[in-house]
Amino acid sequence: MIYRLRHTTRYEYASMVTLCHSEARMLPRQLPWQHCDESEITIFPITVSRCMHTDVFGNRVLYFSLEEPHQSLGITIDTRIRTSARPAPVDNGRPWRSSLALSVGCQERLDTAMVSVDSPLVVSSDSLRDYALPSFPEHRTALEGVLDLNQRIFNEFSYDPGYTTVATPIDDVLLNRRGVCQDFAHLMIGCLRSLGFPTRYISGYLETLPPPGQPRLIGADASHAWLAVYLPESGWLELDPTNGSLSGEKHIINAWGRDYADVAPLKGVMSGGGSQHLTVSVDVEPLGETSSPP
Repeated sequence: MIYRLRHTTRYEYASMVTLCHSEARMLPRQLPWQHCDESEITIFPITVSRCMHTDVFGNRVLYFSLEEPHQSLGITIDTRIRTSARPAPVDNGRPWRSSLALSVGCQERLDTAMVSVDSPLVVSSDSLRDYALPSFPEHRTALEGVLDLNQRIFNEFSYDPGYTTVATPIDDVLLNRRGVCQDFAHLMIGCLRSLGFPTRYISGYLETLPPPGQPRLIGADASHAWLAVYLPESGWLELDPTNGSLSGEKHIINAWGRDYADVAPLKGVMSGGGSQHLTVSVDVEPLGETSSPP
């Protein structure tokens, strides 16, 4: 698939901001199944300085600073992207506990170590483990277990954009069985980490033009969130519990990390400003299909 992605984040401040330093994680990742043309970046007001770097997770980060008084800040990223299907998951046939005990290479150990432990927004717990365990009877493989858990969250939780905030604890989401894509991704990450699976949070976008007669998927024209779990002998498997599916060509990856705090689209420090109002606009425009892989 070929897409044009346009993401605008804008802040309006109650009073003047005299200085700000910001980091934007709004540039999609280059991956074997996702090729991104050079992005057009527009920042208003005009920045004093800007530079690019890569963070510890391999995400592209744009740093910029503003040193003139301003009462609004806007940044728009416009990118043309080509996507193809992810590699098919492989079931090694082993019971999931023995699969977790398999050794992995040096690079895999480094990648998985960072997403195997608690993080600021995802803390392992007995309640998360207990919710996950029915999906993981002793004989079941790791692949079968994570697919079952993904479907259970989709079936048992209600999408409710007015119920939670970024600060809502996972245990509240589990207790009340409602939230948004970010909550469901954090919930499933917490469940899987509580069982010992390395799991990372993914932020991105979802193109959801439905086929005739099919329902529209949740997350269209908005930032979306899902996760990837590391399965020995198979690699990273992406799952979208909000829609009860694996990710595919319509899922565009922006960044990944331990949880949302690592991949927030825009964050930084500023002097002044007072209260602020945030608006976000996302357009995922399909431009057609490509017959050759990226």
